[in-house]
Amino acid sequence: MREETYDPTSGFWDDGDWISWDFINELREDYEIREAFPQSNVAMVRAFEALVNAAAEYHSLTGRYLQIWGELGEFYAEIKYGIKRHRPHAPGSDGRLGNDFVEVKTISPEKAETKVAVKRAGNFNKLVVVRIGKDWAFDARMLDRKELGKSSGKLARVKWDDAGS
Repeated sequence: MREETYDPTSGFWDDGDWISWDFINELREDYEIREAFPQSNVAMVRAFEALVNAAAEYHSLTGRYLQIWGELGEFYAEIKYGIKRHRPHAPGSDGRLGNDFVEVKTISPEKAETKVAVKRAGNFNKLVVVRIGKDWAFDARMLDRKELGKSSGKLARVKWDDAGS
């Protein structure tokens, strides 16, 4: 039996097993993901991060944005709040959170104004407004439908600063 030589800079022995630093770092990253997104699973968050990184790289190479803002906003709301999304193009709302129907609206970095418009006729109890910054930072705020106020117009407009925290 040949004794193998291991580089201590790549890991360490623990109870007869070789533990690599890469493994330790991956566990640490998984822990940080679970802390930041307790309503989601690690694989979904990693998929979201990969999608955002691909869109950011495309922008840095071409100077153009991929027009996937709505999908990114819904995906972020899903991992942040634990929303169960409906099938694509389902009318009325984007998903459910417990017994509430949720509509998601996204403010992209291309928008000059930080407000969204939502159809009052939609079947939703909660509105999630997701803001994507020019630095690809994501933030979201959730508000109850009753916070939209009463109006006769077909659309309710919500400014980012007026949305819940």
